[in-house]
Amino acid sequence: MRQVFPPFTRSTAEGERQAAGLGGPRGLEDEVGQPKARPIHRGIWGPGEILGTEGGVAYNPSFPPGGPAVWWVLGPEELVNLRFDRNEWAGSFGDVGTDLPLLLGIVLASGLDAGHVFAVFGLLQIATGLLYGLPMPMQPLKAMAVLVISQKIAGGVLLGGGLAVGLVMLLLTLTGGLDVLARWIPRSVVRGIQFGLGLSLASLALKTYIPSMGRTGWMLAAAGVLAMLLLWGNRRVPGGLLLVALGAAFALWNGLDLGKVFGGLGLSLPSFHLPSWGEVWRGFWLLALPQIPLSLSNSVIATHQTLQDLFPERRVGVKKIGLTYSLVNLLAPLLGGVPACHGCGGLCGHYAFGARTGGSVVLYGAFYLLTGLFLSSPLQEVVKIFPQPVLGVILLFEALALMAFLRDTAASGRDFAVALLTGIVAFAVPQGFVAGLLLGTLVFYGIGRYGAEAGRGPAAG
Repeated sequence: MRQVFPPFTRSTAEGERQAAGLGGPRGLEDEVGQPKARPIHRGIWGPGEILGTEGGVAYNPSFPPGGPAVWWVLGPEELVNLRFDRNEWAGSFGDVGTDLPLLLGIVLASGLDAGHVFAVFGLLQIATGLLYGLPMPMQPLKAMAVLVISQKIAGGVLLGGGLAVGLVMLLLTLTGGLDVLARWIPRSVVRGIQFGLGLSLASLALKTYIPSMGRTGWMLAAAGVLAMLLLWGNRRVPGGLLLVALGAAFALWNGLDLGKVFGGLGLSLPSFHLPSWGEVWRGFWLLALPQIPLSLSNSVIATHQTLQDLFPERRVGVKKIGLTYSLVNLLAPLLGGVPACHGCGGLCGHYAFGARTGGSVVLYGAFYLLTGLFLSSPLQEVVKIFPQPVLGVILLFEALALMAFLRDTAASGRDFAVALLTGIVAFAVPQGFVAGLLLGTLVFYGIGRYGAEAGRGPAAG
C-alpha cells in the first residue's frame, strides 16, 4: 500500500521550493539527504483541505492557506530502494564475523562442497536485499550450525534438516501461528533475547576471536576499535570500511598469497541435490527441533521488533518474514546450500556499520557468490582477508547495537527486570534462548503485582 504524506512545510517559501520539485518533505530524507519519496500532486493548499489519493489521504491544516503545496507518495518502487555508496559498502561487512566462521566450520564438519555453500549463500543475500530493500541479511541457522560442527553430522542430514525446518515454519506461517506468538510474547522478553544475543556475540569476540593472535591480535583489534570510535556516525568516511581495509592490509603484510588466490580461479556451479526421506527425518529430529525455538525468538520475532525499531516507516509483518524464512530453507538445500534465516544480529550489524538500504546485502551476497563460483579452491587463502581479531571487532560492535535496545525498558521496573532475566538466561544456560523465552514470558504474565509496584520506582528509605 502506498503511504501519502502532506507537505510538512512551515513557510510559503519552503512550499514553493517543494512545489518546484526542489526538496522533499521533512522527515522523508535519509541521513545523506537523499529523498525517500516522490511528488504526485502539485497545487494550492486551502485551509483544512483534504486530498484523497490512491492508498491514503493527505491532510495538513497548518500549511499557509493559498500557498503552493506538493503532496508526496512513498510507494513500493521507492520503499524497495538500493544504494551502493560508501556507507552501504561499509555496512555490507557488518555480519561477516558471525557468518564466515560458521560457514567454514559447516563445510569442514559436514563435507559439503564449499563452492556450492558459498554461492547459494550469496544468492540468498542478493534475493533478500532485492525483496526487502533493507539491510536485513540472511545468516546460517546457528543451532544447526553448532550441532553440525560439534557432532560432525553429515551434509545430507543437514540439508534434510533444512527442508524440515522450512516445512515447519511454512505451516506456522500459513496457519497464523507466527502472528499469535508475536502478539503474546512481550516486548520486554524480545528485548531480553536481543540482549542475550548481544552478550553471546561480545563473549565470542573477547574470548575467542580477538585473543586468537596473541599480542598482535589485541593490538590489531585496538586499532580497529579506535578507528570505529573516531569515525562513529561519519557518513563520509565510514569506520566499518576502514576496519575492513585495515584487516586486508594486515593480511597482506602477514603473508596473504595473492598468487595462490588468483592461480586457483575456476568455475564451480551449484548442482541439484534432493535429500532422501531418511535424511529429512533424521534432520528433523537432530537439527530442526533444537533450531525451531531459536528461530521463533531471534529469526522472526526479534527481527520483526528490530525492524520496527530501526525502520519504523516500513511495515514488514511477521508473516512475510516467516514466508521468506520458509522458502529459503525449502530451496537452498536443493542446491547444496546451508539452511539460513533472518537475524536481528545481522540487521543490527549492517545498520551499525552504516547501511540503510538493501544495497549492503546485495554487495555482501556478491562477495559470497563470486567466491563460491570462482574461488572455491583457494578458499582458505581468500578468507585470510578477514583476520580473526578484525572479525572480533565486527562482532563486538554488532553486540553493542543489539544490547542498546535494552534502554527502552528502563522506564518500567517489571520490563527491565524481565528483559535482564531473559537475556542472562539466554546467554548463560544451554538452549538458553528457548529457556529465556519461556521463563521471561511466564514471569511477565505471572508477576503482575510485582511489576506494578516496581513501576512506581524504588521504595523510600
